[in-house]
Amino acid sequence: MRFLVTGGAGFIGSHLVELLISEGHSVTVVDNLSTGRVEFLKGVMGNPRLRFIEADLLRPEVAREAARGVDAVFHLAANPEVRIGQQSPESIYRQNVEMTYNVLESMRVAGVRALAFASSSTVYGDAKVIPTPEDYGPLYPISVYGGSKLASEGLISGYAFTFDWTAVSFRLANVVGPRSTHGVIYDFINKLRRNSSSLEVLGDGTQSKSYVHVRDTVKAMYQLLMKAIDKGVRYEAFNVGTPDRVSVLEIAHIVAEAMGLTPQVYTTGGVDGGRGWKGDVKVMQLSVDKAMSWGWAPEVKSSRDVVRRAVAEALSEFKA
Repeated sequence: MRFLVTGGAGFIGSHLVELLISEGHSVTVVDNLSTGRVEFLKGVMGNPRLRFIEADLLRPEVAREAARGVDAVFHLAANPEVRIGQQSPESIYRQNVEMTYNVLESMRVAGVRALAFASSSTVYGDAKVIPTPEDYGPLYPISVYGGSKLASEGLISGYAFTFDWTAVSFRLANVVGPRSTHGVIYDFINKLRRNSSSLEVLGDGTQSKSYVHVRDTVKAMYQLLMKAIDKGVRYEAFNVGTPDRVSVLEIAHIVAEAMGLTPQVYTTGGVDGGRGWKGDVKVMQLSVDKAMSWGWAPEVKSSRDVVRRAVAEALSEFKA
């Protein structure tokens, strides 16, 4: 097949592109490199089945050109930082909602009828049901970022039913692994590299969330989209994560141990009852029963093991 991957030079996108190429598909990548990096694609950059476009999908003509001649779209391009929402709602809206609209319109014009969307667990907000299933509701995101992902899901569902597409939204737990350039593991390693004697933890440290490895994530996105196309479904949402969670304080100790350090770990106390920042979901654990019933399962099955592997991979990258 011929795929378009928006944000394909990013953390998750670059792993997805590698998977698609390895499966024999042709891939067009569009990335403005605001957070993505060309070097993330170095393993496939010379492949004749890869086409790379450095451009901004906020320009409708870019989206239209990218969608021409493809069979399906993986839409990953977005502002990935949850915390920026309270600082710049306009940036979140434009890069997450307006860009999604441009991609959908380009698909409609080009006659592309299959889409996978990288959504987020943040659409659930402070869920009252843990583990949280896909049919939980009503959904009340507590960050502008989460709201933008839910708005995009709504647009995608509307287009899918109106124009007879197959569309799938993936509500991702915290994705970690090689090439990650933000998040708690990345932050802790950088803090300890600057000062090995102490480690600041945002919030009260009891925040507890699910983590999933990036390679398991892209396998879920690929396998479940292909199954949805085969089944001819209109729209589905899938949680992608591991069936447990790990606290921020536990992650701090895992990172310190992996670096051979014994820092004084202290918490800032946080905001709104111990959150790391405004809009930080304190407890997140997704039910992955639905994805598993469709045949996907994470290779790394616990959040602690995911974190341990990601820490080792990150430390290896820092040494390279």
